[in-house]
Amino acid sequence: MDRLFAMQVFTRIVDSGSFTQAAKEMNISRASATSMLKQLENSLGVRLLHRTTRKVNPTADGRFYYQRCRKILEQVTETEEILSQVAAMPRGLLRVDLPNTFSRLEVIPRLPEFCASYPDIELVLSAGDRLINLVEESVDCAVRIGKLAETSSVSRSLKPLPQVTCASHRYLSQYGIPAGLDEFKQHRCVEYRSSSSGEVEPLEFSISGELRKVHLPATLSVSNGDSYVAACEAGMGIIQIPEYHIRRQLEAGTLVEILPDIRPPSLPLSVLYSHHSHMKPALRVFIDWMVKHF
Repeated sequence: MDRLFAMQVFTRIVDSGSFTQAAKEMNISRASATSMLKQLENSLGVRLLHRTTRKVNPTADGRFYYQRCRKILEQVTETEEILSQVAAMPRGLLRVDLPNTFSRLEVIPRLPEFCASYPDIELVLSAGDRLINLVEESVDCAVRIGKLAETSSVSRSLKPLPQVTCASHRYLSQYGIPAGLDEFKQHRCVEYRSSSSGEVEPLEFSISGELRKVHLPATLSVSNGDSYVAACEAGMGIIQIPEYHIRRQLEAGTLVEILPDIRPPSLPLSVLYSHHSHMKPALRVFIDWMVKHF
């Protein structure tokens, strides 16, 4: 049994959740994939997969072995790339995790340029706002908005994201447009509650280099950016949010920026990658591309 090839077949089965799909991707028969998995389990003395009629899932031992196989296969690929001097034309699979709305509005519309420049890179994008372990989840890099918590990953700062304070016409027609912070304190907001810590984030203003925090009464509390904007559009209160998130609404006039002279502080934007492994060429050019555009 070719142990390295068996590892590749096993990881493809886990990734696709299917013997048939894995066999197709590896250009072998389903019977060969099944036989190879059995040989691998017999050699290791453990069961690697739970098999049902609909789905194939790894066992606890299988998840552990999958993570180790992924690292080994990535190291083999990286070594082959270095030895064959393919750095001039990066290639291979690149897994990237992005904030959901930032991915949809900012990154994906620009991706055709990146893919045209690097046609041999296969991008696998996941989108979410939760904190992830890059190594455990086999992600090459992650882009995050906001102040970073302590992490074992390497981070590279990108251009901070400007924020705006805004409300809907419906809300402003009922409560009026505040001319300053004194009038602002008579208004209502939509609360944004952190999905990770559960804490409510106050509204903030940068005034002559000083940060001012304001707590307004709220009708609604949300923990998702799209819900936050939707509540504002429905007239439920004032919000503060990165400008890119509501650029179309501002241009269309469905939302209106208020107190533009004392904007909220910009939010940090960072790209993270693991320091445990060599930076493969595909990851390096993707990070450089992010720096160029953001």
